[in-house]
Amino acid sequence: MPDLLQLTHIRKTFPGVIALDDVSFSIRAGEIHTLLGENGAGKSTLMNVLTGFYAPDSGGLQLDGQPVRFASPRDSLALGIGMVHQHFMLVPAHSVLENIMIALQGVPLLFSRRQQRARIEQTIEEFGLDLDLNAPVWKLSIGAQQWIELIKLLLRDCRLLILDEPTAVLTPQEAAKLFQVLLRLKQQGKCIIFISHKMREVMEISDRVTILKKGRSVTTLEKGEFDQKKLAGLMIGGDRIPEWQKSLPFSEEIVLEIENLSVRNDRGLADLDNFSLRLQKGEILGIAGNGQKALAEALTGLTRVESGRVLAAGEDITRSCARSSYIAGIAHIPEDRKAIGIVPDLSLDENLILKNFRAKCFRNGVFQSRSAIRDNAEEKIGQFAIKAGPPGSPVRLLSGGNIQKVIIARELSEQPAVLVALYPTRGLDIGSAEYVHKVIADGASNGMSTILISEDLDELYKICDRIAVIFRGRLIGYADPTSSSRAEIGLMMSGEVSA
Repeated sequence: MPDLLQLTHIRKTFPGVIALDDVSFSIRAGEIHTLLGENGAGKSTLMNVLTGFYAPDSGGLQLDGQPVRFASPRDSLALGIGMVHQHFMLVPAHSVLENIMIALQGVPLLFSRRQQRARIEQTIEEFGLDLDLNAPVWKLSIGAQQWIELIKLLLRDCRLLILDEPTAVLTPQEAAKLFQVLLRLKQQGKCIIFISHKMREVMEISDRVTILKKGRSVTTLEKGEFDQKKLAGLMIGGDRIPEWQKSLPFSEEIVLEIENLSVRNDRGLADLDNFSLRLQKGEILGIAGNGQKALAEALTGLTRVESGRVLAAGEDITRSCARSSYIAGIAHIPEDRKAIGIVPDLSLDENLILKNFRAKCFRNGVFQSRSAIRDNAEEKIGQFAIKAGPPGSPVRLLSGGNIQKVIIARELSEQPAVLVALYPTRGLDIGSAEYVHKVIADGASNGMSTILISEDLDELYKICDRIAVIFRGRLIGYADPTSSSRAEIGLMMSGEVSA
């Protein structure tokens, strides 16, 4: 098949940072082309160049053999390049139909709602999707919201579709459906750039794979030329992947007990409904299904509990605030590391002491001790293998993996009894993800218990002792990673299988 798009010697710099340095690769019509790289390798910057958010400092793009230059995202969309971002561009209060209509171009001021609806329904039916056009977006699952974003691009007749970690929040059944749709789009001659860290998926769906490392394109491999080991080796290069082992059988001692917990969201719907759970000392307990975020917020004092109790080491912390939960020995790795895990414009040193800045060891009388704070940062940088920038620079300049390490270093500094980790490896490269797993496994060996909330079943299988499955706020049952299949857990997540 001919090349639809060529990128040649792309270079992009920011003050003090070379984000892309001589990146070249091509995308053929009718192929699924995977882009792999560590956090900080330049994938996001490259996609921002491709979609018109950034202009390259040097190098060029050719579309259908003709040079192109995008002044804005509107230019790339007009030429048929569209992207489904990790964070969806939807208006939650509006219906599915309204969200799609907002994105369409060329709709006259006075239009036939019936005709536009019929056009959208035809696309939904063509791909066998399950979408209610009248439903408000906030009521839909993440998987259904992703379909909306994809339909918006298809109705704009995009020829090149970029999907950034599209299966990160999908159940196994939803991911399988997405792959069916992508293969059908490929048959129609569409080009798809697929960005993922899940090697099993990369092997399953990729026609070609391009590896980025430290802002440079390393190589492009055809299907049949690569396996998981080869791809991982090219991504990591000479960097060492942390090694770890699961802890020995955990204790029978109960460190956290949840009794008949009910939590309602701001729309009055039950995120948790009469939910009960027990966590044992040294256990890594995975949580799959919906209601995960409400559970984490209830345990860490970030949401109001309607009824039920949460007991930590026998102490009732149900009505506690976030600081009280922390004092009670519960640490928290939040869902959105950049929005609520850090203060972006503060330095790494300052972010590491956000929860214990009042401690005497960081004070010199009534003032903070800058030397003590710096010494603490240097110790944590070495202990947690953080690749830090110049001292005093904003923590937001670090890669996603290193920001996650900063959060972990801060949360584990007080040796908590319980760690509540929401999607701790989402969007992280192989090395960073393995580092997070090592921290959790080492903590279990030292008696720390972890509630690991993840949408990645491979991750839950890999590290957890048990997996608890929630459906519509209720505990469906537990699964044993050593004996339960992914299909069985997927059905439990859909409420079709009881414990």
